Amino acid sequence: MVRPREFDRDAALERATQLFWAKGFAATSTDSLVKEMGIGRQSLYNAFGDKRQLYLQVLQSYRERSLSGHLRRLTTPASPLSGISDLLSGLAATDDDVRALGCLGVGSVGEFGTSDPELQRLNESASVWMCSRIATRIREGQKIGEIAPGFDADEAARFVLLTMTGLQLAARSGASIADIQQLAAFAVARLKA
Repeated sequence: MVRPREFDRDAALERATQLFWAKGFAATSTDSLVKEMGIGRQSLYNAFGDKRQLYLQVLQSYRERSLSGHLRRLTTPASPLSGISDLLSGLAATDDDVRALGCLGVGSVGEFGTSDPELQRLNESASVWMCSRIATRIREGQKIGEIAPGFDADEAARFVLLTMTGLQLAARSGASIADIQQLAAFAVARLKA
């Protein structure tokens, strides 16, 4: 019996992420995944499942990294309003290759719609988690008088989250960094006291 070849699972998952991110689910073949990941077809199935199962793992990993970066930009500044500004303006990647890729999460909704239950669950949980963190910062800003007290923090957080989605789509469609930053500043200005 032939012993399966060992490989670095995390490195293979990262290479699959890059491929799905660049091409999307539909345009990525199993053959291209096997080649890019540097593993055999049976190793792919044994370690990750089929193409769709691999895509969900990629999306989960991508979401975790994205949310970590979003949270860092949101919470690093002492000022809640500055944190929200950093969160939104940080979506304007200066690396053209990264900007062209846009958001894998938004892209997944474009490919699968909102009817896929597993994808919907994954996207919904990420949205709820992020919205909660944004609402917390909005309440902090209201307490110190830098964000208008009349806003419902949860509704304002949904506004920020929808703005993030719009900015991610704009980046993917080729909007300039300056345009994205200008739109981010416009959204932040709406929150000021």
